[in-house]
Amino acid sequence: MTMTTPVPMTASEVYHHGLRLLLEKDIAGWVDLWDPDGFLEFPFAPPGWPARLEGRAAVAAYMQHYPDHVDVHDFPDVKIHQTVAPETIVVEMRGVGRLVETDTPYDMTYIAVVTVMDGLITSYRDYWNPLAVAQPGADFAGADR
Repeated sequence: MTMTTPVPMTASEVYHHGLRLLLEKDIAGWVDLWDPDGFLEFPFAPPGWPARLEGRAAVAAYMQHYPDHVDVHDFPDVKIHQTVAPETIVVEMRGVGRLVETDTPYDMTYIAVVTVMDGLITSYRDYWNPLAVAQPGADFAGADR
């Protein structure tokens, strides 16, 4: 009997799986997609918001209350672009839903650069629009800033 080693998911597969987990509000499952030493960066983070989270534990702490702030219903228009490095993708997408506290619509566009090694996210740079959070009632992050 020959034992085969499972092939880790590609960066694109990991990303799509992560979106499904976020729609299911399975934050623990989403965090499990992270390498223990992976980092999450927000290059356009406004003052008072984190610019970089180091490690799975920091990502988990940041995201733990995300569903309490944003009820995401869909991620329409997801476009994944493969780079010359197979482990790195560039993602263009929209997240739509509602802001829980104010019960107002949520519609955010994102560009992300994501690297996945051995089936786990090692690097995620999230280029979201900080002007959207400057609008009244737009406190959407899992961020207990």
